[in-house]
Amino acid sequence: MKLSHRITHLTGGGSDGWDVFYRARRMISEGVAVTELTIGEHDIRTDPSILSVMNDAAVGGHTGYAMVPGTALLRDTVAARVQARTGVPTTRDNVLITPGGQAALFATHSAVCDAGDTALYLDPYYATYPGTIRGVGAVAKAVQTRAEDAFQPRAEDIDAAAEDAVSLLINSPNNPTGVVYSRETLEGIAGVCRDRDLWLISDEVYDTQVWEGEHISPRSLPDMAARTLVVGSMSKSHAMTGSRCGWIVGPEEVIGHLINLATHTTYGVPGFIQDAASYALSEGNHLEDEIAEPFRRRRALAKEILARQNTVGLIPAQGAMYLMLDTRATGMSGEAFANALLDTHRIAVLPGESFGQAASGHVRVAMTVADEAFAKSLETLCDFAAQLVADKSMRFSETG
Repeated sequence: MKLSHRITHLTGGGSDGWDVFYRARRMISEGVAVTELTIGEHDIRTDPSILSVMNDAAVGGHTGYAMVPGTALLRDTVAARVQARTGVPTTRDNVLITPGGQAALFATHSAVCDAGDTALYLDPYYATYPGTIRGVGAVAKAVQTRAEDAFQPRAEDIDAAAEDAVSLLINSPNNPTGVVYSRETLEGIAGVCRDRDLWLISDEVYDTQVWEGEHISPRSLPDMAARTLVVGSMSKSHAMTGSRCGWIVGPEEVIGHLINLATHTTYGVPGFIQDAASYALSEGNHLEDEIAEPFRRRRALAKEILARQNTVGLIPAQGAMYLMLDTRATGMSGEAFANALLDTHRIAVLPGESFGQAASGHVRVAMTVADEAFAKSLETLCDFAAQLVADKSMRFSETG
């Protein structure tokens, strides 16, 4: 029996660069002590007050079918939050609640891409981006950013790739780089979208994790609200990764069509989850700041540690829960360095190549273990890189 081309070619074939992660997980399952700095999973769990509201809602009977677009309360709460933070008028009719940010990414591309259309995304990228685009039958086309630009996208590069495209997916604060796109960058992107008549899909799930600069939603830029679909989520802001609650914010007409899509796919999000999300968002900055604080603190630790050496470079860590480290001085690919670090010191990081080719020779470090273990691991990583450089220099002098 034949399977669809769409499903069999979802990942594009070949290695996805995540072998280090799988190796680390196997080692841990075999009883090996590994410090895992790979994926973006908080080391603290959902706040008990949120869980209490979730439990009370479930016990109270909110366990049946919820309204497919989302509860009126949560849609109103998300709309009010977005309007307060961006200044863009937003009502519940601009909001669809989804089972997490990933479902929102799939739905937004379903809304704007026909089979065979070209959809752009930026490299480095979150691992699911190209597969999500292929999953809706579109052609995934990467636009490379540059390490020398601190991975801020260049408008001219996007424009050069956009001639046959219908959409562009961006992510700021960015996973994997930790870069927050500047106003100049976003204005350049918005200009290309207007000139090329592109839909802009803006993944803003890290909008509460900004350590330097400011988060600007491109939906707030001139003439962009009508062509921008914003993806949001409770996962990163409130450590509710397993609760699977996200949203799409966009023009009313698009949201109406996306509600039809949700009726035929996800059929909504459990009501007791939505009640907990409504409560969490209504608490304002206090819960969000509590979740963000460990990453803010560890980012400061990392800057201190990296400032004491000159082998490993730090891409400006302006937001999100990750560091992108430049290990090219070792002469190794990111994948080779990550494997060697795991073998030698039992520290697991992800190769930059896991997220595309623009970050080759880099590794991504998730700031998701306790401060002391994080600092020790980062110091070990830097010492290991310095030793590799010294060994390379010695070999060169011996053969020279």
